[in-house]
Amino acid sequence: MNETVNDFAFLPLGGTGEIGMNFNLYRLNGSWLAIDCGIGFSGNDMPEADILVPDPEFIARQKDKLLALVITHAHEDHIGAVAYLWPDLECPVYATAFAASILRRKLREAGLLNEVTIHLIRMGDRFNIGEFDLEFIPVTHSIPEAQSVVIRTPYGNVLHTGDWKLDPEPVIGDRTNLEKFAALGREGILAMVCDSTNVIVKRPPGSEAEVRRSLTKIIAEIQGRVAVTCFASNVSRVESIAFAAKQAGRPVVIIGRSLRNLETTARENGYLADIPPFFTEQNMNDIEQENIVFIVTGSQGEERSALTRISQDVHQHISFGTGDTVIYSSRTIPGNELAIMRVQDNLARRGARVITSRDHLVHVSGHASYEEVSQMYKLVQPKYGVPVHGEWIHLSAQAEVAKENGAEPILLEDGDILRFGPGEPKIVAGAPYGRLVIDGNRLLSIEGDVLAARRRMLYNGVVVASFAVNQQGELLSDPNISAPGLFDQYDEEFDDVVDEFAEALERLPKEVRVRDEELEDNAKSILRRMLGRKLKKKPLVDIHLLRL
Repeated sequence: MNETVNDFAFLPLGGTGEIGMNFNLYRLNGSWLAIDCGIGFSGNDMPEADILVPDPEFIARQKDKLLALVITHAHEDHIGAVAYLWPDLECPVYATAFAASILRRKLREAGLLNEVTIHLIRMGDRFNIGEFDLEFIPVTHSIPEAQSVVIRTPYGNVLHTGDWKLDPEPVIGDRTNLEKFAALGREGILAMVCDSTNVIVKRPPGSEAEVRRSLTKIIAEIQGRVAVTCFASNVSRVESIAFAAKQAGRPVVIIGRSLRNLETTARENGYLADIPPFFTEQNMNDIEQENIVFIVTGSQGEERSALTRISQDVHQHISFGTGDTVIYSSRTIPGNELAIMRVQDNLARRGARVITSRDHLVHVSGHASYEEVSQMYKLVQPKYGVPVHGEWIHLSAQAEVAKENGAEPILLEDGDILRFGPGEPKIVAGAPYGRLVIDGNRLLSIEGDVLAARRRMLYNGVVVASFAVNQQGELLSDPNISAPGLFDQYDEEFDDVVDEFAEALERLPKEVRVRDEELEDNAKSILRRMLGRKLKKKPLVDIHLLRL
């Protein structure tokens, strides 16, 4: 894959076949350009992991040909993996001012700020990176300064939409410039690589301004304290909540580190200008407690988030109960349903009232619905439609929209290399791809030994046995066995395991008992077989041998 290829091709390494983790590569005459580099969440089917990032191995092996990373906007599923993967990429980053501010904070925390070159690009600018002729087109989304990217090449022009919607009344930023997209259609677009997240929704799109009006009415009518949880990066929603609180004469307290960071970044870039500074946990005692509107992180039920800890009544400063109302001003990311329901149930158990989008207009998507995607196809008139950013149900739904509007859909998944030209577009090869798990400050392979052991411990348990022998291999005392989650150590059955294990060790041939490695291997095999018979499980077994 390292040879120079004179063509124009597209390769998604994340975000095509799944929600989140967007990582897209374009190749032009042997040089590569990356667009976005985001995180994803594992969901309930992978409890041994939490945050995922795309595996950059394919492009890391040829990073000398990677010209740059372009960021469309500052949502975590588009920017959150940069600080983790940049050491494998080592390329300059191009972004608008708001996204650059978010990225600098992440890089500073990772100790990379002085190593990464960040080029600021103004919204709507046209610029070149090597042979890539690029143009930003501002679009409405649930975060400031979201941009689509036009890529002009001798093989044809491609529109990479990023995340977008057609909001007639955006709270922050301008409306998506429909005439600009229509002009692209007249210029000629070979393919539109388009966000699919919300395309299965057939109802008319909602506006952020409608949510603002609804929240203003709801918060004005509620008695007692109000907490609203939303995505921390949704500046429009945070401003709408703050506006509603201001209209009701209520002070706003923000709870959660990511929200504090968002406020700082937003104000640095001229947003939230008409909103008074928020109170925090540290100074909230200076205001009337019964009239507070809290904005809280944790809308997805994240284990360590502020709202989850509040629902468990273990938060250091905040507790919710009878008379309090919690509003979920967010959507449910697939895979997080059980975690969210658990938090909501805990809140209700403590007496709090929970309001969601099923009850009132408290959320609209920042992604284009069926109607909006169809309108974009009519404006841009691409010859080919390439659905990205979605699971297969979303990708195939957009493929139908493409066909309805005269475009030929090309369905692909992570790892597929789609050659746009020369010649007719087609999938020509595959590239290695995968997912890595963020584990503290480490990146672990999802198929590696560490997570395999963690999965095994999760489902089958872990047993650690330690025992001491003398130089002749004779046991000096009963073995010590620890099996948390498998046995109650005070059960007679557990005592039987210890006795049976000791007897089995003593029956081993002396030539085995005098050699450490053979003794450990045999002890592990004996204990594994014993537990398999008793528990019908195959726990992870570890042996600690001490020879005296």
